[in-house]
Amino acid sequence: MTSPSARQDAAIPLVIRGLHAWYGESHVLHGVDLEVRRGELVTLLGRNGAGRSSTLKSIMGMVGERRGSIVVNGTETIAMAPHRLAPLGVGYCPEERAIFSSLSTEENLLLPPVLQGGGLSLAEIYQMFPNLLERRHSPGTRLSGGEQQMLALARILRTGANLLLLDEITEGLAPVIVKALGRVLRVLKERGFTIVLVEQNFRFAAGLADRHCFIEHGRVKAVLDKKELAQRADELHQWLGV
Repeated sequence: MTSPSARQDAAIPLVIRGLHAWYGESHVLHGVDLEVRRGELVTLLGRNGAGRSSTLKSIMGMVGERRGSIVVNGTETIAMAPHRLAPLGVGYCPEERAIFSSLSTEENLLLPPVLQGGGLSLAEIYQMFPNLLERRHSPGTRLSGGEQQMLALARILRTGANLLLLDEITEGLAPVIVKALGRVLRVLKERGFTIVLVEQNFRFAAGLADRHCFIEHGRVKAVLDKKELAQRADELHQWLGV
């Protein structure tokens, strides 16, 4: 059931209020508040263990327990099972990528169900990811790490998801692949996708994001607009440990 507060937030794809989360007895999120507007790219930044990836997993219901409010495209989801998030337009790209190694690139792309209204066509996917067109008949085991990351993202876009949760998509990848992923994210922003990006590579994130959400000890320490970065460089170095 959609609550009155959820209906008020319907125009905002993601609204998180007072989010607490646990893995077993470990309390990992301590009242996270965050709003991500339509067509916006927001990064979750912070040191390892700060709670960035746990925030994405909590949105997806992939933690032991969670409390608070998570409104996705106007629907309260705090009590929902993970499999019910996809029909609301949520696409989650985990660090693990989860490519089916026995299937070809194209079979991986065709495997997920497509939401009503549809996602990007194969032709659009291949135009956005030329590497995947070249490797469309190759099994997942023969793809490079960068090609697997492209495939993981492309597979989500096939479903019709409009709210993308991306976890460390550039980790361990060659600079040329990182640059290609940056181009893709810019195109997706232009097309109106809403993106939450957990990213360790601040240089990559800084050139893409509209706002940066800094998380520390499971709490939001600060949210900065991209225009504020230069003026608060010293604080950024301290928060990120760089």
